[in-house]
Amino acid sequence: MQNGTLLAAVDLGSNSYRLEIGRVDHGQIPRTEYLKETVRQGNGLDESRNLTDEAMQRGWDCLARFGERLAGFRKAQVRAVATQTLREARNRDTFLARAHTILGFPIDVISGREEARLIYQGVAHLLPQSDERRLVVDIGGRSTELILGQRFTANVTESYRVGSVAWSMKYFADGQFTESAFARAEVAAKAVLDEALSAYRPGEWDVAYGASGTIGAVADVLTAAGHTPGLIDRAGLAWLHDRLLAGRSADKLRLDGIKDDRRAVIGGGVSVLQAVFDLLEIEQLHAAQGALRHGALYDLLEREHSETDIRSTTVQRLASRFGVDQSQALRVGKVAGLLLRQLRSKDTPVELDRLLRKLGWAAQLHEIGSGISHSDYHKHGAYILDNADAPGFAQPELHRLSLLVLGHRGKLRKLEADFEDELFVQQLLCLRLAVILCHARRDPDLKGMELRGEGHVVTLALRSDWSQAWPQSAHLLREEMTAWQKTPWVLALA
Repeated sequence: MQNGTLLAAVDLGSNSYRLEIGRVDHGQIPRTEYLKETVRQGNGLDESRNLTDEAMQRGWDCLARFGERLAGFRKAQVRAVATQTLREARNRDTFLARAHTILGFPIDVISGREEARLIYQGVAHLLPQSDERRLVVDIGGRSTELILGQRFTANVTESYRVGSVAWSMKYFADGQFTESAFARAEVAAKAVLDEALSAYRPGEWDVAYGASGTIGAVADVLTAAGHTPGLIDRAGLAWLHDRLLAGRSADKLRLDGIKDDRRAVIGGGVSVLQAVFDLLEIEQLHAAQGALRHGALYDLLEREHSETDIRSTTVQRLASRFGVDQSQALRVGKVAGLLLRQLRSKDTPVELDRLLRKLGWAAQLHEIGSGISHSDYHKHGAYILDNADAPGFAQPELHRLSLLVLGHRGKLRKLEADFEDELFVQQLLCLRLAVILCHARRDPDLKGMELRGEGHVVTLALRSDWSQAWPQSAHLLREEMTAWQKTPWVLALA
């Protein structure tokens, strides 16, 4: 992206919603504006794990204010991500449907590991570069992320369902700070985090950093009390624990440096942080400036080019892991791309590049399930993608890719997809045609072939002698015409 381009990231966290706006400057994205609102949506999950009407309204109201600030931004300039609360919420689709409209931009519900990866990217980009091995800890409202990485690479990522809001609700529900409440909360946190011991041993990292929410709040309190700025150590954590016990309750707590929005969740946050210190044998934790929202900003920048897009690397790894026939995948991708270029000839180069990249990923992975089943490999491929650990992909984005893989062959009427989504339908059609044309697993004869569209009618023009020269391919194309009759779209041969 050009220097001076504004980029924005929206973080729909369990405790707070944040909007970070930065301006691209030679590969860096210095802040131009930052907004934060305490939405405390994590408190709004009922016993059935549904968001209450009040919790949804708080989120919508905040997003309306953010949306007003983002007026004039293009889709490629904004990344909105939602984390643990919306991962858990059974009625998240109800919330998101309106939230998308209010904000004016898509909202990606990201997996725990993808959240961890973006957190690390945010932390790493705002730290001086070195070869140190880093442990990054982020204690959010309903989840805690642990990452091991070096430079800009996150090598080990994990997310655990323990956080400041959830633990405050469960163990400090009445706002009272007691020794027994802290003991129960820490034991419970250790039980959830115990499996982290094998991967995050002290010998695996050199320096520990803490990101965002709870850790930032604890660092602020310790700094205000005269401790080393930006550093949390065991002595400081013990001092804060004692001050909370002395304060007895969140309402009566008097601590310099603590913000009002943190009082209600400080008990749960500190208990989780103490558990992390003990389990991972941390002596010192440095408060980092970077966080999830910064990682989302840099991810936007890196997505502009295929060579820096982590999703391209993820697709390559998946194809290799499942033994995909790379020659056939490349062949199908080349033909599908050629057809889509003809169909979308009026698109700008940037728009077309994004569409081609995603179509290329589907082509690379369309046979990913073939090692499981020959006849139903498209169904197994779709299942793999819907459940894969795929760095760089949001869950809706990965599902869209799985729909392309599922729909690249077979009956279209059984495909649970939106056939009014023109871009998706055109990508799907180009992929299906490419698979047909490459059915013999050799380069097809494309001379004189042209794909053109007008409204919901797409016509594949063939030279006069093509059908006679390639009778099997012509037969498959006629069957494909019939398949599209069950949809709002028409495929014609000319």
